[in-house]
Amino acid sequence: MKIPSQKRPKPEPAAGDSALQVPALQRGLAMLEFLAGLPEGATLSELGTELDISIASVFRLAGGLEELGYIRRDERTKRFAVTQKLLLLGQPHSGRRSLVESALEPMRRILAATGETTQLCCLAEADCVMLEQLPALHPFKYIVDLGSRVPIHCCAPGKAMLAFLPDDVLDSILPRLKFEKHTERTILSREALLVEFERVRACGYALDCGEHFDGIHCVAAPLLDRHGHTIAAITIAGPAARVPASRFEEIGRTIIAAANEAARRFQE
Repeated sequence: MKIPSQKRPKPEPAAGDSALQVPALQRGLAMLEFLAGLPEGATLSELGTELDISIASVFRLAGGLEELGYIRRDERTKRFAVTQKLLLLGQPHSGRRSLVESALEPMRRILAATGETTQLCCLAEADCVMLEQLPALHPFKYIVDLGSRVPIHCCAPGKAMLAFLPDDVLDSILPRLKFEKHTERTILSREALLVEFERVRACGYALDCGEHFDGIHCVAAPLLDRHGHTIAAITIAGPAARVPASRFEEIGRTIIAAANEAARRFQE
């Protein structure tokens, strides 16, 4: 009697075999990258057009990312947008505490002392990225979306972080700056920015006197590691009438103390 042969299990894809899983991974990452640049989000059809894949595939990818918490769908507009989970995934960690956890209490003290919007920022390539924010105590306040990228050459936290980078890292970033003009006060050259760094290093804090937005002043100080190099920066932002030049030194001292405390907590 002939014994029926058993069906052999299909071999698992080799570690280097990208035929099955890698395309889906690439499409998922491409979707996240596309949505990260769109604060207003995108619809399924817009995602399909951008990624050049079928609506069915977009639906499966978006559903998976939404289930994992990396994107969300607005029930009213039907548009998908990235969540804070993606932002927090990339923030620095020291082992015990995340950067946000380390900075929150010092940021609350800054908010209590100044009354102005207090923000935590980090570097992402040649951009300044907003990680956390405590809104001002005033009815009229300056706030931005978490995850927003701010031009690094004309914002206080950007200048605070650049000024304390190791020379080789700074040299790799400066050629990538576009020096776009946002107001009449925007720094427009590498030479002028380097002069500004000398002032920042001398006093320990950086300023934005309407360089990014007319009428908005910012004061920022860096969080430094044990070698005196940049980890991140804390800044306050508010209307020039409430953050006048006469208060820069006072606010600067407050933020320096809080930034030092946040850096110590982060590195414990």
